[in-house]
Amino acid sequence: MAAQPFPPLPAGAVILQVLPALNTGGVERGTLEMTAAIARAGGVALVASAGGRLVAAIEAAGGHHITLPLTRKSPFAIWRNAALLAEIVASERVALIHARSRAPAWSAWLAGSRAATRFITTYHGAYTENFPGKRAYNSVMARGERVIAISDFIATLILERYRIEPWRLRVIPRGVDPAMFDPATLADPPGLARQRALAEGWGLPPGRPVLLLPGRLSAWKGHAVAIAALARLAPDPVLVFAGGDPRGRLAHALRRAAHRLGVEKRVIFAGDCADMPAAYALADAVINASTRPEAFGRTVIEAQAMARPVIAADHGGARETIRAGETGWLVTPGDPAALAAAVGEALALSPADRAALGARARAAILARFTTAAMQAATLAVYAELLR
Repeated sequence: MAAQPFPPLPAGAVILQVLPALNTGGVERGTLEMTAAIARAGGVALVASAGGRLVAAIEAAGGHHITLPLTRKSPFAIWRNAALLAEIVASERVALIHARSRAPAWSAWLAGSRAATRFITTYHGAYTENFPGKRAYNSVMARGERVIAISDFIATLILERYRIEPWRLRVIPRGVDPAMFDPATLADPPGLARQRALAEGWGLPPGRPVLLLPGRLSAWKGHAVAIAALARLAPDPVLVFAGGDPRGRLAHALRRAAHRLGVEKRVIFAGDCADMPAAYALADAVINASTRPEAFGRTVIEAQAMARPVIAADHGGARETIRAGETGWLVTPGDPAALAAAVGEALALSPADRAALGARARAAILARFTTAAMQAATLAVYAELLR
């Protein structure tokens, strides 16, 4: 697929993205994608974080990484990081700071204010407000000259909580690379070999339906709901959790829950997966069972781009990326019976109906939710402020 032309930036414009670390997740992925876009648009892409496994990818994409202790959240650390960022803004002649997480955003906002540097934010999460002062702490993500919401759900949340001027708000959904997440590339001999290698590494029993729940192990991601749903299904399906530490405390608790329900031998804790397209290709159905609304839900669009049947909880960003009954299923959050019923419907599809649903899902995602569209829209926000 040919590279899509991007809106140009002022020649040599220095853009600094700030986030806590560069390991795994939607914030990190978005930072990497925009690093590549800035470089291709003629800008200079700087990224400040505490480091992580994606630093090499940032450099390979044409960016330059600066290591700062941005995972720290204490008031002293925020002020100290603000001073360090102010030095970088001055020495590197930073034209615009793009903040993607709260503690780094406070430091970046303070640093940018001192230097009159343009400042924007991307509001990546439906941040909780479960103790006094939390709304004030979260509010920095609504202080950008432009505030990017990653879904209509998040845009509504921002307007309700912070009453910001609507003209400052931009809705830019997350995107998927349609060349990377393409079922056709997994159907040729090299792609089939990738699937076999992954299936063997996971220890998948041959001939059994595979249910995939991708994402980090977190109490609100719905792994326990998925296990309870699995217990309601026929004894054939196996459930794979792709992501997170398979030896952590939550993994042990989930294993105990699976044991109590008699499905422990049908649940596989695969840990982090380096080949997610192959993982989706192995799945007969992909599950997003989050018990709290997802701000967007990147795994939902990845699975649909791979033409997989997707069942997601009916709230948050999933309502914008799944057309219920046409491209997937939306079920009552936290309801194992509803989840099991939808999974049963997905597994019962005829080959022709399965192919038709997959084609509709992929077409819908490619029409609205591509990485290139997200990059171009974000570059347009940069250019708007730098003109």
